[in-house]
Amino acid sequence: MFAKVPVTIVTGFLGSGKTTLIRHILAHAGGRRLALIINEFGDVGVDGEILKGCGAQTCPEENIVELANGCICCTVADDFAPAVTALLKREPRPDHIVIETSGLALPKPLVKAFEWPELRARLTVDGVIAVVDAGAVAAGRFADDPEKVAAQRRADPSLDHDNPLEEVYEDQLLSADMVVLNKSDLVSSEQLGALRATIANAIPRAVKVVATREGRIEPDVLLGLKAAAEDDLEARPSHHDASGEHDHDDFDSFVLDLAAVADPDALLARLGEATRAHDILRIKGYVEVTGKPMRLLVQGVGQRFRRDFDRSWAPGEARRSRLVVIGEKGLDRAAIEAMLEA
Repeated sequence: MFAKVPVTIVTGFLGSGKTTLIRHILAHAGGRRLALIINEFGDVGVDGEILKGCGAQTCPEENIVELANGCICCTVADDFAPAVTALLKREPRPDHIVIETSGLALPKPLVKAFEWPELRARLTVDGVIAVVDAGAVAAGRFADDPEKVAAQRRADPSLDHDNPLEEVYEDQLLSADMVVLNKSDLVSSEQLGALRATIANAIPRAVKVVATREGRIEPDVLLGLKAAAEDDLEARPSHHDASGEHDHDDFDSFVLDLAAVADPDALLARLGEATRAHDILRIKGYVEVTGKPMRLLVQGVGQRFRRDFDRSWAPGEARRSRLVVIGEKGLDRAAIEAMLEA
């Protein structure tokens, strides 16, 4: 009988650096045969394309499964279970499966799925890795302004105040076996120390917090934790334990199709303006630049944007610019689209 295949769940809020960390794992797999399951919140499969394009021999393209249009924590039975079953039938069988959840997913319902007899007999959750954007946390992205909340409650004493960003962020931390404090170069050493302490205090058990940048951490540190998280659910509290359900009604996502761009700098400036005006959480996608043979990968988290020409347009491939925009409920699509097309 085969030993159980270990599964590592990589969670973390939008733009924390999960895909970059997984690329590093693929590049330094140490001979392990890996398989990936990638879940994205939105219709543009950016992360899947990035990982398929890295050319890692330890994880051939057929071992990369994309689950789009939703959240893996809500579609376990319909999407995840069949995907992982198909991966286990591959020859040779993967040595290790890595799951990248969407930035809005809660890891606990996914871990709970490994209690199912058909999965428990063949798989074990080796560990849950929570990737944290140090700069975003230090800037207060997930914390409420106490004065603003107090003012809201004075205006409406019956207000039941919830912060959906904070809940998702905290649930991801509370399920973790290890926290990767990524983008540590964006904060001072004093801020980094304070973040370590805050995260350690937020998790009611001993969890290692590792600071890194660009997701550069040895796979041997992440893989092989042997946490058997499916047997340890009570130690992983969640804001949604009482309700028993989870939805994403607090968030909006849509895809914008844009014309070819002559000036990428001007586009990034407009993206920054739109993000400030509409408090957009995440923008990512591909852009056609006029006269260039390569497509431009654009990634934005808050006010931080990166752009890279990732690959040439393939022969016969339709050249187009598509960006997925993610934010809290109530995004004004028409206004955002008008700003980006100006």
